[in-house]
Amino acid sequence: MSATDSGLLSPVRAGTSVEAATADESWLQALLDAEAGLARAQAELGVIPAEAAERVGAVVKAVDLVSLARRSREAANPVVALVADLTALVAEVDPEAAEYVHRGSTSQDIADSAAMLVAHRATGLILAELERVTEGLARLAEEHRDLVMPGRTLALQAVPVTFGLKAAGWLQSVLAAEDGLRRARAALPAQLGGAAGTLAGYVEFARPRLGEGRERYPEELLAGFARALGLATPVLPWHTARAPLAGLGSALAIVSGALGKLAIDVQTLSRTEIGEVSEPAGAARGVSSAMPHKRNPVLATLIRTAALQVPALALILTQAMLAEDERPGGAWHAEGLPLRECLRLTGGAATTAAELVEGLVVHPDRMRENLDRTGGLILTERLAAVLSPSLGRVAAKALMTEVAAEAARTGGSLGETLLADPVLAARFDGEDLTALLAPEGYTGAAGRLVDRALTDYRRRREG
Repeated sequence: MSATDSGLLSPVRAGTSVEAATADESWLQALLDAEAGLARAQAELGVIPAEAAERVGAVVKAVDLVSLARRSREAANPVVALVADLTALVAEVDPEAAEYVHRGSTSQDIADSAAMLVAHRATGLILAELERVTEGLARLAEEHRDLVMPGRTLALQAVPVTFGLKAAGWLQSVLAAEDGLRRARAALPAQLGGAAGTLAGYVEFARPRLGEGRERYPEELLAGFARALGLATPVLPWHTARAPLAGLGSALAIVSGALGKLAIDVQTLSRTEIGEVSEPAGAARGVSSAMPHKRNPVLATLIRTAALQVPALALILTQAMLAEDERPGGAWHAEGLPLRECLRLTGGAATTAAELVEGLVVHPDRMRENLDRTGGLILTERLAAVLSPSLGRVAAKALMTEVAAEAARTGGSLGETLLADPVLAARFDGEDLTALLAPEGYTGAAGRLVDRALTDYRRRREG
């Protein structure tokens, strides 16, 4: 019986556009497209008949996937079995054209080029979703530019920040990750090297038709093949130089990490005890199988699952750089599945993150309530800075540490503790203590930083 991969164990990518773009059917089509692109490039250079290239290109998903997968065990890759099937299908229509299938090529040329095609198509979808994510984050940053909330370091309240600045931080991280993925996508190369990276087979099969003055045929074939597939033209065959795949894996890991940072922050801010944001509601979203009252932050949870997996999968692509000789046994064969999962998981995370940020609900009242929870202790850094000119920085910090400890011991607010001691109160003569203890007055350059991030975002989009 044949198996099914429906995303049951990976719901973050189930039903997304990137799932379809990386399915077995899409991978098969990429293999066929690579064979068709090779024939087309050879025909354009006059070394095979144009009619033969047309016949090869006319075969579309007419191959039994299950049979192909099982026969792939005989060669450790699907190309050998696919070439046999493709040759037979072309021969049914035009026996002479069948002679030109896979002419001069080798399995890894087709497999690598197909992998790059799948990656190119899938990363295009991922980048489109990232544009949605950044658009939503820019809106959140702009709308909540000056909304004050507790800043937290090492899990505890530290000093006031703004939600706009937090959203701007998410935005910058995703933009940087998007840039890296865009660069990796633009550099994805076609593969053409022949049996051992010399292109000897391509040249030898083409020799009868090359004629005089065709020394540049290998370069022309490389460029034509890459152009036919819409991929970058490599300087050399890269059978054992796997930086393109390792670089792509790294870029996908960074994207998933940037989205994972957003997700883990949303999870934290959604905690019952914090409650400063909520995920967008859905009829059955976030329900618990046991507890009717729960609405779990499932979108953030899905994104985080992807962010936890992609770096480990990308590591396999990096390890595959250890490829011996001119063509290795086992290294490039190990790349397909982790590459597909990196694409699937990152794409699913991007789609889910877009939904999350577009519908994220912000709760200003809870932010204010949490700011007030420490009774003003969140402003001790500010008061220490105010006292520093008269006491010195070290003494001022030590004094505020003592005041904070006293406030915590008595349960009083910071302001009450200061005013209860005449000596301490006197140190703030001429200062408006109420204003000093207002969190919105101690957000530093947060607003300007948000503006800076939004200016950068708009420049990138307009450029």
